[in-house]
Amino acid sequence: MILSSRKRVAVLRGGPSDEYNVSLKSGGNVLSLLRELSDIYDPIDIFISKDGEWHREGLVYEPHQALGHVDVVWNALHGSYGEDGQVQRVLEGLKIPFTGSGALSSAFAMNKVLAKDFYKKHGLLSPRHELVEKGDNHDQLIHIFRNYLLPVIIKPTSGGSSIGIMMAETFKELENAIRSSLNTYKQVLVEEFIKGKEATCAVVENFAEEKLYALPPVEIKVKGKSFFDFESKYSGKTKEICPGKFTSAEKAMIEDMSKKAHEILGLRHYSRSDFIITPKGNVYILETNSLPGLTEESLLPKSLKAINWHPRDFVDHVLKLTI
Repeated sequence: MILSSRKRVAVLRGGPSDEYNVSLKSGGNVLSLLRELSDIYDPIDIFISKDGEWHREGLVYEPHQALGHVDVVWNALHGSYGEDGQVQRVLEGLKIPFTGSGALSSAFAMNKVLAKDFYKKHGLLSPRHELVEKGDNHDQLIHIFRNYLLPVIIKPTSGGSSIGIMMAETFKELENAIRSSLNTYKQVLVEEFIKGKEATCAVVENFAEEKLYALPPVEIKVKGKSFFDFESKYSGKTKEICPGKFTSAEKAMIEDMSKKAHEILGLRHYSRSDFIITPKGNVYILETNSLPGLTEESLLPKSLKAINWHPRDFVDHVLKLTI
């Protein structure tokens, strides 16, 4: 009997987060790319339902059963459970190699307040913020109103794909946005609004003879809105320019900050950081995504295309790093 030398790659997708549909598309794209590499990899679709059940070939299994006889896992989950350290703890416990960052680093990156603490400690410029929790927060909202120039941004402390982000231009809007957000989330972040160009920059480990390689930054132009929310991200109406129209100094700063964020958060394999660049050329880091999306609308594939790096070859590169 001839045994196959192909690596069995389980692709995790779906999950219980608000980014379920994005994850299905990311995972579906990875499965499709792996089929183009069928001489090297044997892809296995592992679907995780919204209520957290693991499915393989239409049957429900415990995680250790679903991942039986698997060589490596591609984590295509996004948001809570998939990106905040929970599934990473499961995979680490099973001692199965997986793409993306480990449990602790994933948790750091996912929590915007903790990530901002890391940025500040290492000299990365980030917008001022206040953490607001459930309870009597009227005095805190008064403090924000008096000490922050309106508008301000309200966002969940954990989450991705710009889900749940709102802008408040008056005290009443601030109050309503906070009340609405705290009905869904335990904590929310109120952040100063920085006006400027939006950008994102992905980094990949051990590529082109660099320990940490920055892909070309993408410039994001949102039509009719002041910021890049979930609707803008996946509506197809946003203009995403890669390489973006940045000065050489801005480009160098974006790339350097992306690499530094990846390193200080302890991330692994690849990540993507988001930025605002003011008219004066000041670069603010907003957040770092430890598992950037890989859908057709996602930003990372646009950066790959800009340097003629086929997504199929990117997937192969990341799996080689993992294995």
